[in-house]
Amino acid sequence: MIKIYNNTEEINSKAADLFIESAQKAITEKGKFTAVLTGGSSPAGIYKLLASDVYKTKIDWSKVFIFWGDERWVPLNDDLSNAKMSYETLLNHVAIPKENIFEMYKDGVTPETYAAEYEQSIKKVLGDEGKFDLILLGMGDDGHTASLFPGQAVLEEQNKWVDAYYLAPQSMYRITLTAPLINKAEKIIVVAFGEKKAHALKEVTAGVYNPSLYPMQLIKPVSGELLFLVDKSAAGTN
Repeated sequence: MIKIYNNTEEINSKAADLFIESAQKAITEKGKFTAVLTGGSSPAGIYKLLASDVYKTKIDWSKVFIFWGDERWVPLNDDLSNAKMSYETLLNHVAIPKENIFEMYKDGVTPETYAAEYEQSIKKVLGDEGKFDLILLGMGDDGHTASLFPGQAVLEEQNKWVDAYYLAPQSMYRITLTAPLINKAEKIIVVAFGEKKAHALKEVTAGVYNPSLYPMQLIKPVSGELLFLVDKSAAGTN
């Protein structure tokens, strides 16, 4: 489902509301809420809203478990780190236990080794079902999501929940949740805004199925909900 909003502020507000709604439902029904955060600049406004007094008091953060959809393999204090941005805008401002936060980076190990370790961390919290309550995703101008980039072997992965690989065009390692794991989620929210996203959004949602070129097409929930929150520019309705 695609929902079109007038501007980024409206998208941020809706995404924050959905986060709260999912958290309250999961905590009431299961006693915990498992969420996957996305990186880049797109979600910063959402996280700042969630950290505000109006929003953060609506969740029992002691029962929230935070993971990430992907990460650049850089130290947590690096400006390129998705975790660093998430801490600065949200996690440092809410009462979430440190042990409930699972960063996608660890000093002293290889990305591939930590991908396997991260998968085990997910299983400890979610069990073998691997069903997150909520996954937030962004979408690149090229139709990638998480670190599922066009033409990469990770797009074919069917067994691993987490994978790591060297992304040659960016000259760096990336670690990412795989499409099969993402698709297990109860709710997946994709945030996209700006006219640069218009072509990819059109191809992903209405074009020929070609996930090697537009990896976002791989995101098809098994039994959950997929929701695109976009502005008029991204939707091409301006």
